[in-house]
Amino acid sequence: MTKINWLQRPLGMSAAAVVAGVLAVAVVPGAEAGTAPAGVAGTTASVARLSDGSPVSSAAAAKKVETYWTAARMKAARPAPVPKAAAGTRSATTARIGKPGFTPPAEAAREGDVRASLYESPVVGKVFFTNPAGGDFVCSASALNSPSRQLVITAGHCVHQGNGGTWMKNWIFVPQYNNGSRPHGTFAAKSFRTFSSWANSRDTQRDVGLVTTYPNNGTKLVDEVGGNGLIWNQPKSVATTVFAYPGNLSNGMIQHWFQGTTMDGGNYTIALDCGFEGGASGGPWMTNFDNGTGRGLVNGVTSTVDFFGITNRSSYFDDGVAAMVDAQGRAT
Repeated sequence: MTKINWLQRPLGMSAAAVVAGVLAVAVVPGAEAGTAPAGVAGTTASVARLSDGSPVSSAAAAKKVETYWTAARMKAARPAPVPKAAAGTRSATTARIGKPGFTPPAEAAREGDVRASLYESPVVGKVFFTNPAGGDFVCSASALNSPSRQLVITAGHCVHQGNGGTWMKNWIFVPQYNNGSRPHGTFAAKSFRTFSSWANSRDTQRDVGLVTTYPNNGTKLVDEVGGNGLIWNQPKSVATTVFAYPGNLSNGMIQHWFQGTTMDGGNYTIALDCGFEGGASGGPWMTNFDNGTGRGLVNGVTSTVDFFGITNRSSYFDDGVAAMVDAQGRAT
């Protein structure tokens, strides 16, 4: 088989979505993966902060973050710059990384009040934040089931600058954001966690970020919209549904989705030809997606796209990701 090197660039051109459908629930033993990157267990965490450096540690502080994000600022925010990844090689790999596992999705406290459709998931939302280096930016993310019921999963570059930089500020998550509408309110970040290798060296093999959110008017995020489950140590080839707010489609103002079968992206990643550009960063890659609830099992998050604007990649979710989620998922 001929091996093809695929260059990576910041998120570019679109690709058409494929046929939708409900995926059967299955956890496949004997996952295939490449060699695990060094420092799997190493993570770093921080409290969330406003632009002035004050912590988001009270309802009043969370309200200040929400107030910062006026309709005008939201509209003007730009897609977050996407890290450049080393050229990968699509190839079959057989090394195994631990035992496959998953945690289940969670229902909302008032499940009947949450509306999902084939084209929109209530657990997926748009992220807004200020980069301390300058400018307001957007990413995508999703609510994740955890003991705290306050957890969001996104890309590492949506929470931390990397390369020894610092954490993003004025960070909020708006579930089911739709053209300026906030149907489930606004959830300000309370604390962050990412892999140390991302924070120190922008390691795209570990471009994963977690955010514990502050309750909105006393209601926790997962109580409001429900939460996806997590799945790890899976085969590189698996049926997947991706949701995000790509800036190259509808200007990132509404959710877009793509369904297909992932492939080995090389460099400890999985790949899918979504064609999602900037703004899609952090959107969930779900297996076992349920059209009725809009929830599934997160097996990755959008990280990069190739120079042709076709192939998106995600870090491979292994024991290290599961351990990081377990640690941050208990934070309140």
